[in-house]
Amino acid sequence: MGFLGILEDKKLQHVPATVILSEEENVAIDTTAGLKRGTGRDSDIVLIPQPSEDPNDPLNWSTTKKWTIMAIVSYGSVLYAAVLAPLLSPALVVIAMDFGKSVSDITVISGYMLLVTGSVGPLVSALARKYGKRPMLLVASLFGLLGTVIGSAAYSYDGLMAGRIIQGGSISAFESLVVSMIGDLFFVHQRGFFMTLIQFILGAASNFSAIIVGPIATNLGWRYLFHILVPFVALEVFLLYFFVPETCYIRDHRYDIDELSQDNLQDLAEIENRHANMGAEGGDEMIKVETATSQLPAHRPKKTFTQELAIFTGTYSKDNLLQLTIAPFAVCANLAVLWMVIVTGGLSAFFVAQSYDMAQIFMAPPYLLTPAGVGYLSLGPFLGGLLGSIVLGATLDPLIKWCAKKNKGVYEPEYRLLGMIPSVTIVVGLCLFGYFAEQGESFYLTAFFHGMDLFGIVCAAIAASTYVLDAFRDISGEMFIMNMVLKNFLFYAFSYFVNDWTASDGPAIVFYVFGGIAAVMVFTTPIFFFWGKRYRSFWCRHNVLHKWGIDTHAEL
Repeated sequence: MGFLGILEDKKLQHVPATVILSEEENVAIDTTAGLKRGTGRDSDIVLIPQPSEDPNDPLNWSTTKKWTIMAIVSYGSVLYAAVLAPLLSPALVVIAMDFGKSVSDITVISGYMLLVTGSVGPLVSALARKYGKRPMLLVASLFGLLGTVIGSAAYSYDGLMAGRIIQGGSISAFESLVVSMIGDLFFVHQRGFFMTLIQFILGAASNFSAIIVGPIATNLGWRYLFHILVPFVALEVFLLYFFVPETCYIRDHRYDIDELSQDNLQDLAEIENRHANMGAEGGDEMIKVETATSQLPAHRPKKTFTQELAIFTGTYSKDNLLQLTIAPFAVCANLAVLWMVIVTGGLSAFFVAQSYDMAQIFMAPPYLLTPAGVGYLSLGPFLGGLLGSIVLGATLDPLIKWCAKKNKGVYEPEYRLLGMIPSVTIVVGLCLFGYFAEQGESFYLTAFFHGMDLFGIVCAAIAASTYVLDAFRDISGEMFIMNMVLKNFLFYAFSYFVNDWTASDGPAIVFYVFGGIAAVMVFTTPIFFFWGKRYRSFWCRHNVLHKWGIDTHAEL
């Protein structure tokens, strides 16, 4: 039994994703002596995965370049994933009155947008795996720009629907590919912060946008929501093209020491030593370790800025597009991935259901708030999500390093699930939000419990997402696409019945049900914490993706 009760596996000599993270504590320090390590206070941390000698390997890019890329794609996630979906929520009643429609009819417009987002997800995944993430992000940003322009010129119900549907084509890439880019650019011990950033954007930042769009809709009119957004999305198109190169990279799989079922650290260390000590005459053995190219990685020329502007940079998978389109659904055969998809998707859907209900609850008696007032109520969940992000962002990476040291330097991805502990606040927040909203209690009180449930949702999303990213990084693109697909299908489904259900039964019943389901989701976490390592071993030995011929990583 490992540290904190993680059950050891007896079937494999080395379970994939179980890695030596801290040399300082590991008794087998000779095994990792030749491998690359971190710098400064992380000098005892083995870099996982190991970067190759190629200067074009994204893992070798400068910290400034990596942070610039993440800043730009995070800005895109704010615009497309955090702003577009809830853009009209505070103004639903006003738009309904403008078009002579019911609130449910206007809610369904955003539902159609999210249906498009979910539907194109598998295709986005397939094309990104085949041709890289850069072209998909650029196309998505152009869809967002076009849809926003159409929305700004919409003076009919059908015109608004058309703009929102086109906008839906932009969300998928910025909800899923951005998450998998963290694995392209950063090592295991660095991922927690960036996963926290993205989950904060996807979960909490949307509430800050509601604080802004509410007053805009009240004072200027709802169409100005689109007018003002146009220059911001145009800027994202510009930044993506000039400053976000392709992050997909074909690296010899032996460097991906977190994905292998055989511990070949000594072999890899010897290769690294030969890379360091030998020149261009190093021979075929050194070349074989990298890629199919005949040029040593250390001697490959670094791409120029102009070369990195190329939209298409080759193919990154030998599988056909049909196989790759099926892959996001197939990865759900992995129970840990399926658990993450259901838990994060379901919890996010419950929160979105709250946003659908906000105008309906708080613009009616006894509250009688304006759209601006409804928007201001989002300050509660924004602060709750921000606090959850700060707590896990500050503690999760240090926590897993501490756990690895206590475990004799060995890191288990299950340590990430310790971040699920604060998510018990979801149940309390959902139930009490519904109860006090039905009682007509102070909207400050409802906003507090709204923030409490988002605090827990952000913690759960960060913990579960980083766990599966570390445990099954080779299928990260597909599993985050599937996560996005389920979330948006749920958002679409909820747009059809949540408002009517709340009107008929009251918010208390609605959110008691959501709170009960959330409790079941959260309390399944110990299964994967204690038995997760054994399941990783089982998956390695019985990987159905291999049998179905749709996996994209072949072990060497």
